[in-house]
Amino acid sequence: MDRLFTAFANRVSALAGQPASFALATLVIVVWAVSGPIFAWSDTWQLVINTGTTIVTFLMVFVIQNAQNRDAAAMQAKLDELIRALEGARGDFIGIEHLSDSKISDIRTALEQESGCDTDSASVEESVEVLLKRR
Repeated sequence: MDRLFTAFANRVSALAGQPASFALATLVIVVWAVSGPIFAWSDTWQLVINTGTTIVTFLMVFVIQNAQNRDAAAMQAKLDELIRALEGARGDFIGIEHLSDSKISDIRTALEQESGCDTDSASVEESVEVLLKRR
């Protein structure tokens, strides 16, 4: 079941991100809007689009979340491998994505302080400008 859903989620995510999918969705809305006078702007006419968009949105949330979860897990595995492979890298950071948000924030703050980075927004913006000028 897991492989079947993964294959399905991959395919739907790939299709949903295509310009043709956007064009099709736009066409559906245009056809619905144009048909308004034919159905005298009835409650049923409105219910059709409301129900359809709600169902599609509800299902797409799960499909897209599945794709994002797999992408994030793959990225974490790659980063963990880089940490493991680099001499001098601290292996203690492998798996920190499983910690709470506050613990991760504490780690990030400690790393920024350790590196001597000033995290106020003016300083960060200046650093970005310096990096962009290097090009």
